[in-house]
Amino acid sequence: MLEVKPPVAPERAETGLTIAEAARRTGVSVHALRYYERAGLVVSPVGRNHAGRRRYRRLDLEWITVCTRLRATGMPIRTIRRYAELVSAGYGNEQDRLALLEAHRAEVLAKLAELQENLQLIDHKIDVYRGRLAAGDADRLWAPRRPAETD
Repeated sequence: MLEVKPPVAPERAETGLTIAEAARRTGVSVHALRYYERAGLVVSPVGRNHAGRRRYRRLDLEWITVCTRLRATGMPIRTIRRYAELVSAGYGNEQDRLALLEAHRAEVLAKLAELQENLQLIDHKIDVYRGRLAAGDADRLWAPRRPAETD
């Protein structure tokens, strides 16, 4: 579990990963990494080297993973931004963070339930097709009939 430590001054480090390396490690494009910064989705400033180029630390990569997973589960960018703001603000708002995550969890569970219901229908249809094919009467499967053409 990622736990963010109290914010510290951004480091000007020669260590860390380049943006291309960070993109490869996280599976996020370079463009998306830059967007995450512009959109306020990162919790601490990404370090820079002496030439001003981004240098990503392990904490940065872990946070990017959190953001991508929240996004993959359907959390809107504005909600991820709000979560990042809460985390960046530090101690004292843990109840707000918890409420945000619990609300999102409820939405994810509802989507999972809907997907499970849809999967049951697909499984039923597969069973019907397998049964008809095994019985040799697949021609009895319903198919829309084209109206007879008239000239």
